[in-house]
Amino acid sequence: MDLNPSDEQRLLRESAERFVAESYDADHRRKMANDPLGFSPSVWKQFAELGWLALPIAEEFGGLSGGAVEIGILMEAFGRGLVSEPYIATVVLGAALIDRCGSTAQKQALLPKIADGSLKLALAHSERAARFDLAKVTSTANRTAQGWRLSGSKIAVLDGHAADEIIVSAQIHDHHGPSGRIGLFLVPAQTPSLAISDYARLGGGRACNIELSDVQLAEDSLLGDDHDALPAIEWAIDRAMAALGAEAVGIMQTLVDTTLEYTKIRKQFGRPLSANQVIRHRLADMAMQVDEARSMALRAALKADSPPVERARAASGAKAKIGKCARFVGEQSIQLHGGMGVTEELEVGAYFKRLVAFDTLFGGSAHHYRRHAELGRTPVLA
Repeated sequence: MDLNPSDEQRLLRESAERFVAESYDADHRRKMANDPLGFSPSVWKQFAELGWLALPIAEEFGGLSGGAVEIGILMEAFGRGLVSEPYIATVVLGAALIDRCGSTAQKQALLPKIADGSLKLALAHSERAARFDLAKVTSTANRTAQGWRLSGSKIAVLDGHAADEIIVSAQIHDHHGPSGRIGLFLVPAQTPSLAISDYARLGGGRACNIELSDVQLAEDSLLGDDHDALPAIEWAIDRAMAALGAEAVGIMQTLVDTTLEYTKIRKQFGRPLSANQVIRHRLADMAMQVDEARSMALRAALKADSPPVERARAASGAKAKIGKCARFVGEQSIQLHGGMGVTEELEVGAYFKRLVAFDTLFGGSAHHYRRHAELGRTPVLA
């Protein structure tokens, strides 16, 4: 297998890294951290102009038909700048689920709007009692004469406060199929009886909790048909974990680069810290952890469209391994910066916080080691 990037992929990496370097400095990140929206609408518009919002969308719907590898290239660059725009929520999760589950009419209506930046989405799936088990959904959708009635609670909805429409998962209760199957419903953010409470996420960006109290929806609010959407949700979140892994690699690489430069200029007993052999060994260990994480993120992206068990094992393996690598690199970076590593003057702490958030999002390393092991006992043909 040739793992060398194509010319198009190299151009994507170069343009993304250049844009992030020019647009995301420390002042911009501090401004976004204090912004109620959590990101810049003008930057989001630039994402659309650069074609990044259209990257994974099929050409027939105004997209570029890119894959998980191209998404990973973009996300690694985003990690370098601690980008807080709702790319995962809208493009990696939202657009993917519409493409996977939506009817032709829904795709034609929604995907071009995602590509041009006029529609932002969020996925509301996690619930308090689920503990990262994607199959545990207690929110309900009851069929009515007018359409659907949704009730339930969702937590940790990425960028839900800024979404124009929220994709909500719920158990379908009707007489058309087996009870308990999961459906995905498009809920406009301004829908009555929908309560949204947002909060800042560790490391930048925002998330929210959602309460649905007998929310009335039209018949066509259901994405696609009423078959069980759980396999599609698992597929989309595995892809999101691969993308987040690539973002974590970008963060880790920035910490290694920053720490290397700091040890060259920080002097102790009349010579740079980097002149000490033990410091060099620690920097080398950090670089090795980044390379291992990059390999796992690439593997998860390459397996994103493989059969379910193979794809899920690659995603969980990457999430678990990159989580451990990220914590090692973050802690070493803080320690090698000494007291400066926990001050507002340097951004090492901000990058470390984003890595801590990554380790928890969609389940930590311990959860994914267990999932990886359980999937290993699953028959390949299952």
